[in-house]
Amino acid sequence: MASGGPQLIALDVDGTLLDTGSPVSERVANAVRAAVAAGAHVVITTGRSVLTTRPVLTELGLIEGHALCSNGAVHVDVAKGVPITVQDFDPAPAVAALRALIPEMIFAVEKVGVGYWATGVSPGEYSIGEYLLVDDGALSSEPTPRLNGWWPQGSLDEMLGLLGELHVPGASWVHGEFGPWLTVSRQGVSKGWALERLRLALDIPHAATLAIGDGYNDREMLNWAAHSVAMANAPTAVQDLADEVTSTVTDDGVATILERWFTN
Repeated sequence: MASGGPQLIALDVDGTLLDTGSPVSERVANAVRAAVAAGAHVVITTGRSVLTTRPVLTELGLIEGHALCSNGAVHVDVAKGVPITVQDFDPAPAVAALRALIPEMIFAVEKVGVGYWATGVSPGEYSIGEYLLVDDGALSSEPTPRLNGWWPQGSLDEMLGLLGELHVPGASWVHGEFGPWLTVSRQGVSKGWALERLRLALDIPHAATLAIGDGYNDREMLNWAAHSVAMANAPTAVQDLADEVTSTVTDDGVATILERWFTN
């Protein structure tokens, strides 16, 4: 990588490519475009849904290749704008277990390419697509790539204390950085898992992989990459996993890394 540059570049979105609610900076967008122009596979690898990832792809000028959404559960053909594969699971056991553990939790399941079904209104970027309020039965009636949970009356520390008792066969979960949020997915599905499948399909040497992220859902991705970079705004536990720490998202940390190899 030191001589040829990375060939497969995995980039998280919120807190990495952009500050949530703000556009991608011109410097970061130019660095990403320079990497693509040089022949690198730039893969947006995010917890966002397909619907909320599409505007980021447009901002960056990415018109072909691959994107991994919903923490790796949804693999998107960028040129067609549609999922190639969806790794879904039955959310009913997780909903039942979490409801028993935290009765006030608000749930939302992703409907790929459509929006969300939810048991209540929770903070989040759900302005794109359908947001339908349903009960637990309807919410649990169909497979989904992702179940989100939010505990409006609790704190992150309180939630983590309770989740130590949670075990749902066939499913795994990750909590957010800020507030009592968690995301449940099919067991074993993560950003790192999906990237390894893509790396093998593209026949790219592991030594030529780079990942940049800032969240707890980026941990498997950072462990997967030959060279991993955490943002300075990432939690300490995430920074400790990375090979290096770049500057914050507001200081264009992604561009700082990519400009080592790629310039317009």
